[in-house]
Amino acid sequence: MACYVLVHGAWGGSYGFRLVRRLLQADGHEVFTSALTGIGERSHLTGPHVDLSLHVLDVVNVVRYEDLDDVVLLGYSYGGMVVTGALEHIGDRVRELVYLDAFVPADGDSIASLSGQPPAGPVAQIGAPWLVPAEPREFDDPATGAWSNLRRTAQPVGTFTEPVRLPVPLEEQPFGRTYIRATADPGGPFEIPARHARESPAWRYHEIATNHMVPENRPAELTALLGALA
Repeated sequence: MACYVLVHGAWGGSYGFRLVRRLLQADGHEVFTSALTGIGERSHLTGPHVDLSLHVLDVVNVVRYEDLDDVVLLGYSYGGMVVTGALEHIGDRVRELVYLDAFVPADGDSIASLSGQPPAGPVAQIGAPWLVPAEPREFDDPATGAWSNLRRTAQPVGTFTEPVRLPVPLEEQPFGRTYIRATADPGGPFEIPARHARESPAWRYHEIATNHMVPENRPAELTALLGALA
């Protein structure tokens, strides 16, 4: 059996992994779905102080306080920035690093730099000039979309502009590396890291034929891929 730490993406929450978490647990695995401060279930803790470093600590502290080791650490979308930043602190506890349709930054990269432009402008309202609004996403099942889109929240802009720290490049670290690409959303910022993983012997590469909202669109298929890493 394996230990999984699953890190959600921007404007979302750990609830997005609820189906995957249940399936992995049913197979006997230990699963933690870290909730990032200021968004999703922890949106009540939002503020201009919330940045990438704080989200990194959200994940690092789950691993440290639960005393987890030999971890399969997954970053989904923006979560790729978070798990990358966490390596400086808990890299020795990671067995496999998984990027799920995610950013794969090098040292000094940010969402803004990898996207080639600043994130969408902050919310134009008094008291919240530091929030970037969430836009609704499309899901394979409209009912799932209606449920999930209600839970998407604005996100502090510092999480998009702060550079990640990665003193040791990914491919020089001893753990395994896996990239999972959502093929129904070609192009965009995930195409470059996906192509690199597909062509590099240092990576495992898989595809899932759905759009970017993989955990809620294809929970069973994602669970099967993750289970194979055990």
